[in-house]
Amino acid sequence: MQKKRIVLLGATGSIGKSTIEVVKKHSDKFQIVLASAHNNYKNLLKLADELKISKLAITNKKLAQKISSDRKIFYGEKNLLKALKNLDYDILLNAVSGSAGLKYTVAGLQSKHDIALANKESLVMAGKIIMKLASKNSCKLIPVDSEHSAIMQCLIGNSISSQVRKIVLTASGGPFQNWDLANFDKITLADTLKHPTWKMGSKITIDSATMANKGLEVIEAHHLFDLKFEQIEVVIHQQSIIHSMVEFIDGSILSQMSYPDMKIPIQFALSYPDRIATTGKFTDISKLPNLTFRKVNYKKFPLLKLAYQVGKTGGIMPTIFNSANEAAVSLFMKKRIKFTDIGKIVEKSLARENVTNPDLETIFAVDQKVKKEILSAYSN
Repeated sequence: MQKKRIVLLGATGSIGKSTIEVVKKHSDKFQIVLASAHNNYKNLLKLADELKISKLAITNKKLAQKISSDRKIFYGEKNLLKALKNLDYDILLNAVSGSAGLKYTVAGLQSKHDIALANKESLVMAGKIIMKLASKNSCKLIPVDSEHSAIMQCLIGNSISSQVRKIVLTASGGPFQNWDLANFDKITLADTLKHPTWKMGSKITIDSATMANKGLEVIEAHHLFDLKFEQIEVVIHQQSIIHSMVEFIDGSILSQMSYPDMKIPIQFALSYPDRIATTGKFTDISKLPNLTFRKVNYKKFPLLKLAYQVGKTGGIMPTIFNSANEAAVSLFMKKRIKFTDIGKIVEKSLARENVTNPDLETIFAVDQKVKKEILSAYSN
């Protein structure tokens, strides 16, 4: 059996590292033919030696002067984009963080490659364009987010349009689910980075704490599964065992559950439509904690409510939401604003005229403009 050839973008991030573990465990089934990083070239070179990856990409082209290697290295975003269109591979796993990942999803689809999508911003910013491009080029778009992977698995063999009543995305609620709202002004960066169940990068951990991440996932689910926003519910499930659910019109509810381990949805995306033996530990149901579910307190997490609003509005608004959130999180990580300022900055940024059907050029331009305006306002 021929190995599935993988392009792994964002190889040194949290999703990238989990993907590497999957590939190591199943080296007879998977082969990484190109891996990328932005700044962390030392770890990237180590991975290349360990897994015999023949081609690398470092998107920070300024690092070219520091690196000495016999391997083929593409420096800068433009050269990586060219490589994605010309290289021979089977699936692109896009684990690039934030809006920077959109261009790579587009390039992969334009060259008629399947996408394992960990970059939810691709669908948040350009959902209509991405889904149309995937359909036009007969490409599979397989979600890597644990919630969307769960939904996809529950939907296998079922009709979304005629049999699904709604989907339920579960959310851990992050570290502040049980905090009193009156204490939110006292939240520190250190508090925010202590996620109770998942080990993730700093940006997504902060997004989980504000529930902006769940808002992005709602918009992603809308495009990925062609559902109305009224058909997408979010519930707090602090144990992170049930990763999401589908309720059908006959009242049946299917869920996908496992210990919180990103290797499971990553492996499913890479092996789809087949299933292969897990690289992690199996879930011992008898040892699980009590599983609880409760409604979201939108006063604590206004960004989730805002995400529903911008999703329904559509146009350029989801891009503005995402761009403003990225800029605000960047400021929070530098300790220039308070935790509660993140939502205020995003809401303020949405007070601008909508563009109903933006093209990619407009999306990229607005993304940069919004970020520049916010960062400039807090530059001193």
